[in-house]
Amino acid sequence: MFAIIETGGKQVKVEEGQSIFVEKLEVEEGAEFTFDKVLFVGGDSVKVGVPTVEGATVTATVEKHGRGKKINVIKFKRRKNYSRKQGHRQPYTKLTIGKINA
Repeated sequence: MFAIIETGGKQVKVEEGQSIFVEKLEVEEGAEFTFDKVLFVGGDSVKVGVPTVEGATVTATVEKHGRGKKINVIKFKRRKNYSRKQGHRQPYTKLTIGKINA
């Protein structure tokens, strides 16, 4: 059984026991988090939401919080003595999917 959930403006396909990285959630490590925006539930019986599936939830456990790999943002204009360099690290939350309730 799998489900497609919406979190952080993105859609993620999840299965039970899977670890995923999502946009940072304001939840303590080790705590349980429930996703209410379930868009699709697949498996033996398929349920498609309009826009979400009624009564379906996905429960996950927060493993850790962290920051992703650094990316460099560079602005440059030739012959104008203009260049800017800025770094960015996106915060994330690592989750382990526990149960899909459909």
